[in-house]
Amino acid sequence: MISPSTTPLAVLDGAWNFFRDVFQRGGAVMWPLLACSLLALTVSIERAIVLARFKRRSRAGAGVVEAMLSRLLQGRPDEAVELGQAAGAGPIAAVLAEGLRLRDFGLTESLQAEATRLLDTLRRGFALLDTIITLSPMLGILGTVTGIIRSFHLLSATSGARDAAAVTGGIAEALLTTAAGLIVSIGSLIPFNLFVSILRRHARTLEQTIYQCEMAYRQGEARRAAAMEPGAHAS
Repeated sequence: MISPSTTPLAVLDGAWNFFRDVFQRGGAVMWPLLACSLLALTVSIERAIVLARFKRRSRAGAGVVEAMLSRLLQGRPDEAVELGQAAGAGPIAAVLAEGLRLRDFGLTESLQAEATRLLDTLRRGFALLDTIITLSPMLGILGTVTGIIRSFHLLSATSGARDAAAVTGGIAEALLTTAAGLIVSIGSLIPFNLFVSILRRHARTLEQTIYQCEMAYRQGEARRAAAMEPGAHAS
């Protein structure tokens, strides 16, 4: 027979009481730390969904990108633009299509501008995570310092072993904010580094695809120009 104290509800209730007690003992600094943890969790979940969706759409549109490069090699950039602008073409194909559409203003510059815009969209929220990683330990240390100041102030105002023990307990409780700040920072650092690594990989893939697009466009234009020269079809 399962003891009432080991039921899932009892375990959750015990955990809730423990964290509530720790939170209350940590003082006012625990509130901004709680806000930081909720923000970090929200941004991490949202960015994970966005990056996973981008990866799925990029894989689905890989065939469209290959078809666009084939059209460019054939000297048909307008058809490549139409392929990239079609629904379901994928984000990378859309970048190539927009860059090709604005090729009269400079193909390389247009492609790079569109790639930067896409990467900035994927990078959204990273600055907030970076700020939380840096801010959380500082808030924890701030709570610890203020707690120690209050403890020593109490020690100077009172005397006796009992009061000294209370001061020592107050210092121990003040260290809770440092621990909480480090937990929030570490919990934010792991997804942040993971997201940065994923974004760098996407950036390399995008850079390689843009280079292939430029080479295919130039080769296609060269072939078309050669085919239009007088006597090109003479036998």
